[in-house]
Amino acid sequence: MRDPGRHRSSLTATHDRDTQTQRTPTTDCMPFQRLLVANLLAQIAFGFLAMTISVPSMQEWGAILGADQASVQLTLSGFLVTYGALQLAYGPMSDRLGRKPVILGGLVLAFAGSVLAALAGDIAALIGARLLQGAGCAAGMVVGRAMVQDLFQGPQRTRVMAYLGMTMGLCPPAATIIGGQIHVRFGWQANFVLIAVLAAGLFLAAWRGLPAAQRREASGPQPHWLRSALSAYARLAREPVFLGYAAILGLTVATFYAFLGGAPLVLGSYGVGPEGIGFYVMCVPLSYICGNYLASHLVHRAGERRMMSLGQLLSVSGISLMLALALAGWQTALAFALPLTLLGLGHGLLVPPAMAGTVGHLPALAGAAAAVAGVTQQLMGAFGGYAVGWFSHHDAVDVGWLMLVFASCVGLALMYLRRRLDEASAAPEAASRG
Repeated sequence: MRDPGRHRSSLTATHDRDTQTQRTPTTDCMPFQRLLVANLLAQIAFGFLAMTISVPSMQEWGAILGADQASVQLTLSGFLVTYGALQLAYGPMSDRLGRKPVILGGLVLAFAGSVLAALAGDIAALIGARLLQGAGCAAGMVVGRAMVQDLFQGPQRTRVMAYLGMTMGLCPPAATIIGGQIHVRFGWQANFVLIAVLAAGLFLAAWRGLPAAQRREASGPQPHWLRSALSAYARLAREPVFLGYAAILGLTVATFYAFLGGAPLVLGSYGVGPEGIGFYVMCVPLSYICGNYLASHLVHRAGERRMMSLGQLLSVSGISLMLALALAGWQTALAFALPLTLLGLGHGLLVPPAMAGTVGHLPALAGAAAAVAGVTQQLMGAFGGYAVGWFSHHDAVDVGWLMLVFASCVGLALMYLRRRLDEASAAPEAASRG
């Protein structure tokens, strides 16, 4: 007769061994996971670094290259156009051909564009080089986001998106400060040399550190990738939940770019010179990083919907406080910048779940979804920055109203998304009852 106690002890020992066996690979993979996350973050953030590191040099390119200011502005606008538009191609290509080949090809283009920019002797050559550079950098943004969808699930994916938000929030102000120092010490070409070196390093990191490329195999003939892309975009356009997430991302970026475009003008009217603007501008990105850090911890407790609502409340509160101070006559740099730390904090809570939602709603179209989200952000951000030019900026009032309009539209998009999510969750229940 079997001894129940001994049998239970045997089951317990077996369970312990199985548990230990299951935990060991996870523990062993932790360093690899950290390296993988760091690799993906670097690939995604590379475009923001390349975009903004040369901004301090734009003040002097007109005199150095004998060009007017409108032509100088095209060096940034051209980068943004190809950086946004090519994401529409890279996403479906990565769905069809595999993530790794696309990101490696993009880094080659970014390296070539950076080298050509460093060698440019006139403004036309520099604009062309920046177009090529933006086209290459777009691959890391869209494919990196899609790989986050491929490799991580659930709250872990949102946590990685929060880490991404922290990285992306730090890149623009850090790149602007670094780019200004390099320009002063080594010349404007040195910034492009640095980007070329980083592109080469990221190529090696992607080649050695990212998972092996996998392309989808099918038994029958496959349509051209462009036809597949158009089909994917048409499918996404019929998804209200995806459209809600994409609208939130685009309008949030438009709010921030309205601040970024208006801040130098407002701060200049308050007596802050170019050497001090970056320190006030950093109030928003640094608080955005803090918001992303909070998001990575709150997502498990509060849930994504509640966290997004809290982020929207903080964002509107920050803009409203800044606007109220400006209307009350507090025309100082601190009265402009400090209230907007609430904006950065709110965006830090709002953006990670929205980013995770865009690529997670239809996992089979993660690359296309990341592409649409990326180009939506760039186009809405460009519009937000361009709209700043419609108003005078002797104080923060006009910028404040513009930012508040965009933030209010974010609130409307959030209400739309919540209604669509409720409808989607209620549909299966109704079908089961019927």
